[in-house]
Amino acid sequence: MTLTELLQGLIDSSIETQKTEIKGIALDSRKVKKDFVFIAVAGAMEHGLVYAQKAIENGAFAIVYEAKGSDTFSLDSLNCYKIEVNSLATKLGLIADRFYQSPSKQLDVIGVTGTNGKTTCSQFLLQLIPESGVIGTLGWGEKGVLNKTVNTTPDALDVQQILSGFVDLKKKTVVMEVSSHGLEQGRVNAVNFKGAVFTNLSRDHLDYHGSMSAYLNAKLALFKRPELEFVVVNADDENSQKFLAVTAKQVKRWAFSVNGQEIDSAENITANEVCFSLNGIEFVVCWHGKRAFVQSSIVGDFNLENILAVITVLLAQGFSLETAVNKVNTLAPVIGRMERFGGDEQPFVFVDYAHTPDALEKVLLGLRKYCSQKLHVVFGCGGNRDQGKRAQMGAIAEKLADHVIITDDNPRTENAEKIVSDILTGFGNTNPEVIQNRAKAIQSVIAKASKGDCIVVAGKGHENYQDIQGVKYEFSDQLVVEKALLARVES
Repeated sequence: MTLTELLQGLIDSSIETQKTEIKGIALDSRKVKKDFVFIAVAGAMEHGLVYAQKAIENGAFAIVYEAKGSDTFSLDSLNCYKIEVNSLATKLGLIADRFYQSPSKQLDVIGVTGTNGKTTCSQFLLQLIPESGVIGTLGWGEKGVLNKTVNTTPDALDVQQILSGFVDLKKKTVVMEVSSHGLEQGRVNAVNFKGAVFTNLSRDHLDYHGSMSAYLNAKLALFKRPELEFVVVNADDENSQKFLAVTAKQVKRWAFSVNGQEIDSAENITANEVCFSLNGIEFVVCWHGKRAFVQSSIVGDFNLENILAVITVLLAQGFSLETAVNKVNTLAPVIGRMERFGGDEQPFVFVDYAHTPDALEKVLLGLRKYCSQKLHVVFGCGGNRDQGKRAQMGAIAEKLADHVIITDDNPRTENAEKIVSDILTGFGNTNPEVIQNRAKAIQSVIAKASKGDCIVVAGKGHENYQDIQGVKYEFSDQLVVEKALLARVES
C-alpha cells in the first residue's frame, strides 16, 4: 500500500504523495522500522511530533501528523515526507483499517460494554465459542494464550493489527471489551461489529467523563453502529431501554433478566428456580417456552447475570438452547473474578476485581447470604482516580461485612494515607482496621479467620503489580492468599 492509498479522502487530492510501499504504521516511535509511516497525534500531555526525529532515525519515510498543536514545531528540519491531517485522532481507525485490509469484516466481532461484567462475559465466551479470540482487560489472544494490553480497549492501530492477526490465525469470532474511554477516543471507529452486549451501568470513571450522563452517552455509541446484526441488553438495568432506543430498527434485539423482566421488542431469556451457594449457581433458563437446567461452578449472585448474558449471546449466534446450556455448564472461573481459594478446613477466600461501589456491593451481598460465619473484606481504592467513590465503598463495606481492613490498592502518584482517609469518611459507627501494606493485610485476615468464614480480597483481581509513585512492583493477591493459607496449615 502506498501513502496515497492509505490517506485517500483524508487529504487534499492535489497534495503530491510518493509511491514508496508502506511496510508498517506506528504511533510509538520506538516501534518504527524502515519504510514505516509514523503517526503523530496531539495527546493530552504532548504532541507526537516530539518523537518525530526519533521515528525518522528508526526508519520512518513519512510522518502523518495532527494539525492542532503542530505550529509550535519546526518541521523543516525533519528529513522525510510530512503530511498534515485535521482531527487525526478520529481518523486513526480508518487509516489502520485500510492498512490491515479491513480485518473486522472477515470476523464476527462482538463488543461487550458496561461497568461490570465485561471481562467475565468476554472470557466466558472465549471458553465457549469455537475458533474465537478475545481483546480486553486480561489481554488479547486465544484461549490459554493471552498477550498483555495497556488498556482494556487498545489504541486504534493496535486494535486493527490484533484483528488482522486473528484473521491470519483463522479465527471466526472475536469478543472485544469496549470501554467508555475506547469509544469516546475513537479506538474502535473502524471496527465492524456484528453484535453488541450491554451488561449494566453504575458509577465509574467519573474522573474522566465528569458525569454519569456523559459516561452513559459514551457507552451508547457502541449500540448506534449501523452495521450491527444483533444486540443483547440486561433487562434488569434501568438503562437498557436507552441502549435499545439508539439501536437501528433492523437490528435483532435480545434481552436477559434474572428477575423475570421482559422487553416487548426483544427475544427474552430469563432465569427461574435459582439456587446460589458457595459451590456455584443452579437455575432453569427459559426461552420461548423451552426450559433447560444450568449447573455452574461459578460463584456469586451477580455471575447469574453474566451467565445469562453469555447464554443469550450464544443463542444470538445461532446455538440451540440445549447446546448453549451444555457449554455453560463447563465454564471455569476467570482469573481475579470471584476466584475461590480455601474452603473445607480453611476459610473461603475470594479474589475479585471489584473496584467500584456497585461491584463491591454485589460481591458482599452475594456472599452475605451464604456465609455461615463471619464475612471479612480487604480493599482499598486506586489513586489519581474518581475520589467520590471512596466514601461510598467505605459505607458499603461497613454495612455488609463483619470485619473490614482498609489497605492500599494502586496509590499511583497520590498520597496513600489521603486515599485511606477518604475511604474512612464513609464509615459511621465502626472503626475498620487499617493495614496499608497489602500483603500484611491479606496475611492478617487469613491468619485470624475461622473455618467457615468468607474473605473477600477486592480491587485488584487479575493485576500482578502494585503501582506506587509511578513504579510498578510485582504483586499478586492470589499468590499472597495461597501462601497465607499454606501458612495456616503449617502452623
